Amino acid sequence: MGAQYCIGVDIGGTSVKLGLFTVTGALMDKWEIPTRKDEEGKWIIPDIAASIKKKMAEKGMQDTDLAGIGMGVPGPIEPDGHVAVCVNLGWKDRYPAKELSSELGGKIRAVAGNDANVAALGEMWQGGGKGHTSLVAVTLGTGVGGGVILNSRIVTGTHGLAGEIGHMHIREEEKEFCNCGGQGCLEQVASATGIVREAKRNLANTEIPSKMREFGDALTAKDVCDCAKEGDALALGTLETCCRYLGWALALVTQIIDPEIYVIGGGVSKAGQILIDLITKYFNQFTPLLKKKPEIALATLGNDAGIYGAARQVLGD
Repeated sequence: MGAQYCIGVDIGGTSVKLGLFTVTGALMDKWEIPTRKDEEGKWIIPDIAASIKKKMAEKGMQDTDLAGIGMGVPGPIEPDGHVAVCVNLGWKDRYPAKELSSELGGKIRAVAGNDANVAALGEMWQGGGKGHTSLVAVTLGTGVGGGVILNSRIVTGTHGLAGEIGHMHIREEEKEFCNCGGQGCLEQVASATGIVREAKRNLANTEIPSKMREFGDALTAKDVCDCAKEGDALALGTLETCCRYLGWALALVTQIIDPEIYVIGGGVSKAGQILIDLITKYFNQFTPLLKKKPEIALATLGNDAGIYGAARQVLGD
């Protein structure tokens, strides 16, 4: 009997999430350890290795029981596994997968990928995209992240930028600058930060009554979405604008990639069906050539998407 298990590791700036899975995708156990970023993150990989060894000992597992260990890293990774720089971890010129395998004695295979791409793979494997082999995952959080999966494989692109839909130039009239240095990025209007900024602009430019005014500077994207659900006209108009640009962006992506499904995750996705309905409304408007549209659905794995996708990396096709 071959290896029956695999391990997924999702490396974040505060904590490292780990999960033990069967090769068929059942989560057997999950746990976390702190991310030690001191000394340019030199302890992160050794800490992960020590934690895995401890868990394997607890479970009575041998090296041969593992098909491999996958990692999600918050930064670009070159095809050979090289990480030139990972600001959130303090890494420079590292090969995390090779280092982890070495720390574990060199007998366990390890692979690594960008965390957003890995999360997309997780949603394809056991989440909102299950049953599909071609999808785009969109994460609406502080920023807008994305991951592209075609034929069950992560698409990274030549320079590791595939899936960075948050920095598509989508709003020509935008004068403020995005964190990337550009102007008019999707992230500036469709992220949680962007939704709040759009709402505050609308509140400042009109005297229309709105419950959103009660929140003042503490207004959040959740507040905007909740007010929209309650029928607040200004909040609904704000959300319509944000979803129009997102639907437009996904329509452009479709012209190039033509996925089976879009999976929407991140904190903003907690707004639920109202968000999906609005995105779909504008996506359909901007894709007149398509008779059979790709599905637009909510992600289902939440914060576990990273460990699922990380584990899935080691299983091949």
